Amino acid sequence: MDINENIIETTIEIFTTMVMMDISVAGPPLQGSGTLCDTITGMIGLAGTHKGVLAIHIPNPVAIAITSSFLGMDVDEINDDVRDAVGELANMLGGNVKTILSQNGRDIDLSLPSTISGHEYGFKATTDVDLVILPFKTEKGDFMVELQLEK
Repeated sequence: MDINENIIETTIEIFTTMVMMDISVAGPPLQGSGTLCDTITGMIGLAGTHKGVLAIHIPNPVAIAITSSFLGMDVDEINDDVRDAVGELANMLGGNVKTILSQNGRDIDLSLPSTISGHEYGFKATTDVDLVILPFKTEKGDFMVELQLEK
C-alpha cells in the first residue's frame, strides 16, 4: 500500500470516527495547492528519518461545519474552537503518517500543531520535496490534505 492510500484511509477513518462526518476522495492527487482563499490550514512538522510537513487546508465554511460536527455544537465563525479543531485534525493525521513512515513511529518526532488562516495565501515548500496533495469532499465542501517530505 502506498502513502497516498494510507493517508486516504486514515483521513476517512478520522472523519468517520472522530468528526462524525462522511467524506470521500474528490479526485486524483493534485499537483499543487495553489492560492488558498478564505482558508484555514492546520499543520504539523516531521523531523527525524523523514523531514517535512503535513497540512490540512480547509476553506472557512467547511472548517466551521467540521468543527461544529467535531465538537457537537454550533460554530458560526473562525474562532479559537475552529483553530483548535483544525490543529487537532493535523495532529491526528500527523500521528498516523508518522506511524506509516517509521518503524513504530520511533525515529520521527512531530512538532506541536499550528494553524494559519487568511483571505489569500500560498503554502509552498522551501526545499526540494516529494509532494502529495489529496482532495476530499464533504457535503459542506472540499478540503485538501498535503504531505511534503524532503527528498
